[in-house]
Amino acid sequence: MKPFSIGRGMTNMRGVFYPTGHIVLMFPTETDALHACELMRQDGVSEDDLCLAKPEEFERQIIGTIDDDDDMLLPSIGTESDTAIHFRELAHAGHHALIVHASAKLTSSHVLDLLHDSHISYGQRYRFLVIEDLVC
Repeated sequence: MKPFSIGRGMTNMRGVFYPTGHIVLMFPTETDALHACELMRQDGVSEDDLCLAKPEEFERQIIGTIDDDDDMLLPSIGTESDTAIHFRELAHAGHHALIVHASAKLTSSHVLDLLHDSHISYGQRYRFLVIEDLVC
């Protein structure tokens, strides 16, 4: 499993957290997140496509990618800032993040079916120009 790091392609052109091609899931405990990782691995998801981030690590990395300035030169019609803020709030409350590089064949419904007994507190799938609510 790769360590989490906000890299190229994980923010939009305004610098807001927007990891296109990824599913971001939050879990209330590390045990829940590790269990979800194991289920994903057993289903054939590569170790290289999984990142687990502890709450303080995830919060520290995304805090700089939250747009709370209303006076931006580049307008946004989306909710990516609100979504990033919600992720930060959950991390601040102690939730662990599982970030999955989602190929086209890894559908959202399949992930939710696979993890149906997991304790997902929040989840989003980031597509080009669309954030899909998985668990609100």
